[in-house]
Amino acid sequence: MPPTQQPPPVQRVRIRYTKRGRLRFTSHRDIGRAFERAVRRAGLPVSYSSGFNPHPRLSYAGAAPTGSASEAEYMEVALASPCDPDAVREALNAAMPPGLDVVDAVTAASGALADRLQASCWTIRLPGVTTGDAERATAAFLATDAVQVTRMTKRGLRHFDARAAVVSLRTGEAFDPASADPAQPCAILQAVVRHGEPSVRPDDVLAGLREVAGLEASAAPVMQRLAQGPLDPRDGTVGDPLAPDRDTRDA
Repeated sequence: MPPTQQPPPVQRVRIRYTKRGRLRFTSHRDIGRAFERAVRRAGLPVSYSSGFNPHPRLSYAGAAPTGSASEAEYMEVALASPCDPDAVREALNAAMPPGLDVVDAVTAASGALADRLQASCWTIRLPGVTTGDAERATAAFLATDAVQVTRMTKRGLRHFDARAAVVSLRTGEAFDPASADPAQPCAILQAVVRHGEPSVRPDDVLAGLREVAGLEASAAPVMQRLAQGPLDPRDGTVGDPLAPDRDTRDA
């Protein structure tokens, strides 16, 4: 017998969630499993795919690399009956582990969510690096037309230009909370990185800084995504990808 065909979803809810603390080391696959369990526990009327092995219609866009914290991860839940987005957010939060927190939810309007995720804003903490060294390395990186880096991907070892994707790169300084010495230097980089193929990640930017200026942290860098969304070409800022959905709701 042919498999039962499921009806199309009646609503899609777009969600922004965080990946904080130790959960930054959770793989994207495990995060997907966590959301599937949360959807079941919350009793949401999720829509299922057709075929011999139906699965909940959950889609993800622009996932951060494993090991990176994030305040701006996005996904979409397809529902078989209408729900208030705030109720979806609250129900999922009650069923999710701490660190995976749903912070925003809106009913999807037209257009693909992935098309709005054009760039990301990252902060990178560099323990043991002074602001002066970070500024010199940043200046050398930005002054270089192309910075070739190498990374192992699913398609094998790839060589690509890390410089072309960097819209802006700035430096700052803070005390390192992991150090017993309050004078231990800890440079902070803030980078806006344009999305593309292959995707340039924060560790690729660090590899580029190491390549052009020999910049090295004394301990593992801590990377956090602050924003992800449409890139404003006028000032290089990253906007809210859910704003068009809210504008449609408020119209």
